[in-house]
Amino acid sequence: MMTPKKILIKTKKQVFSEISGNNPSLFKGEGFDFVELREYQPGDDIKKIDWYVTAKLQKPYVKLYKEEREFNVVAALMLNGSTYFGTKRFKYEVMAQIGAILGFSAIKNQDNFSYLLFANREYESIKPTKNINAVTKFTESVFRFDPLGKRADYKAMASRLFKIKRKSIIFIIADFLDEVDLRVLAKKHEVVAIIVRDRFEEEPTDIGFINLLDPETKESFLVDLEGLTVKNYKKEIKKRDRELLKHFKKYGIRFTKIYTDEEPFVKLLKLFGQR
Repeated sequence: MMTPKKILIKTKKQVFSEISGNNPSLFKGEGFDFVELREYQPGDDIKKIDWYVTAKLQKPYVKLYKEEREFNVVAALMLNGSTYFGTKRFKYEVMAQIGAILGFSAIKNQDNFSYLLFANREYESIKPTKNINAVTKFTESVFRFDPLGKRADYKAMASRLFKIKRKSIIFIIADFLDEVDLRVLAKKHEVVAIIVRDRFEEEPTDIGFINLLDPETKESFLVDLEGLTVKNYKKEIKKRDRELLKHFKKYGIRFTKIYTDEEPFVKLLKLFGQR
């Protein structure tokens, strides 16, 4: 198990030493010159009204085209009970490492960084800042957080993130094992989905009867992990993932999947085309 201190030392070294001078930020210059979305004000050109978002929210919203400016980078973590799992590392540890990489990269490039810890509701957040200590606070907060007994509420998270006034790059870091709808959020902000999984969740082995604890309800139950049960489970999770990726592609949400036995820094470099 990595400690917050080890994660901070490792990620800071990776961001400040290993990202080349030609690419001072992990994600700078990767197509994030996007459309601003805000509520309609008297005098706005009605041709700029986004009718989809307007119909969804029952309030008129208009698109505003802005020149490129400094970014507001948000690490939004869904820390429900299922993140307290991992055969190599706990998923929440990997999520903390990913957020630290994003935070250091933003601050290195003099962009603003903020974070949001969520499960069934919002538990912690900070305002955008360029203070490097925010990354330390973030990492330590993730390790202090107790995800057991908490369910994921992606709808509430999306609603909360939509309220961020300033156009932002929002990295939603989660295992995405529940249904999610980010279409409205992706209209206002640039959304990047980082799926954190353990390989056992997708490819469980036949181990027979086993007593499991539901990390979201804390209830224990006996499961027969072999034969048809495992086969049906694998079929179902593959089906859900196909729908999830289809949703991301349809609404222009960039995504990647990082397993608990992988190095997050390498996967993030690949996501943004730096290697």
